[in-house]
Amino acid sequence: MSSSSYQASRSSSSSTWTPRENKQFEKALALFDKDTPDRWQNIAKAVGDKSAEEVKRHYQILLEDLSHIESGHVPLPNYGSFNTNEEQRSSGVKCQTTMSLNSTGPH
Repeated sequence: MSSSSYQASRSSSSSTWTPRENKQFEKALALFDKDTPDRWQNIAKAVGDKSAEEVKRHYQILLEDLSHIESGHVPLPNYGSFNTNEEQRSSGVKCQTTMSLNSTGPH
């Protein structure tokens, strides 16, 4: 399946989820494991405005996403070289530390 057809099938078969609903979903997944009776109903109740079927489909999409990531079909983001970022972080910390030491307030 191509990336564009994967995205199209994914978005057409899923409802819209807010960041808050996703966080509630994640917490509910940790609380109600695969052996929990009525797992999907419990997770739906924890999320709020979702049916058990919507929650189950959202979980299936999550598994598909993980599979695509683990199989290398999703490119990793390019964060640049580690040294450059590390140098920037270090100099930023030094500047902040120096500023903190120099601005101790009125004497």
